[in-house]
Amino acid sequence: MDRNQIKSEFITISNVKIFCEHVINGKPPMLFIHGFASSTYTFNRLFPLIEKHFSIIAIDLPGFGRSEKSTTFVYSFKNYAELIEQCIDYFKLTNVTIVGHSMGGQIALYTAKAVPEKINKLILLGCSGYLKRAKKFLIYASYLPFFNYIIYFYIHKKEVKDYLKNVFYNHSLINDEMISEFRKPLLEKKFYQSLTRLLRYREGDLLSHQLKAIYTPTLLIWGEEDNVVSVNIGKRLVYDLPNAKLITYKETGHLITEERPVEVFEDILSYTS
Repeated sequence: MDRNQIKSEFITISNVKIFCEHVINGKPPMLFIHGFASSTYTFNRLFPLIEKHFSIIAIDLPGFGRSEKSTTFVYSFKNYAELIEQCIDYFKLTNVTIVGHSMGGQIALYTAKAVPEKINKLILLGCSGYLKRAKKFLIYASYLPFFNYIIYFYIHKKEVKDYLKNVFYNHSLINDEMISEFRKPLLEKKFYQSLTRLLRYREGDLLSHQLKAIYTPTLLIWGEEDNVVSVNIGKRLVYDLPNAKLITYKETGHLITEERPVEVFEDILSYTS
């Protein structure tokens, strides 16, 4: 996206300071939700294509990116969905198309379940699905005063580049800018507090019978070599969601917006036209 056109600001929603990027241009609104341990940067290559056809609103979820790492916000999918609804109201949007990547896709589904009248369509990219809640012993352990440090050391067992290799099929696309961007949250102490609270409060993903009640038109886009959320999850979702379509790309991993931005854009445009 042309950074001269996009407006970046902090807004307060649910008593949390939220980092937001937006271009409101009178075109149909499209709201972007990133996945776990990510930010609006997930859609960096997609935005320049999308803004010619849609108004764009993208936020860093509480606990991630440049948004507040709140120690009072309850990091549940239900609360994230309520925050997305409040974001829609904040910008006075109607008939919103939500684009969600990975965990952001699950939050999009929670939102569509809660306020279907506000959502026009869903675009789910490598969407998280059918994950259960964390095991009880981990939830109990999250209350230990040193648990944040356990998460810190667990995450730092690998380099950022190793994590990126796991989400890309084409490793040649990994560059220094990307490594720097994904390293930023790892440098913040409060980030690990947020992860602890997410582990503690995150419900399981929506169950089959709940998905079957979501009639919002949904486009599922998947990389066939996704090592994080298998394409088999997409095949289950397209079966459970009553009004869904699945598209898959060969030789593509989990970070599909980086590997196939043009194809993703073209399929989104085709689906929403």
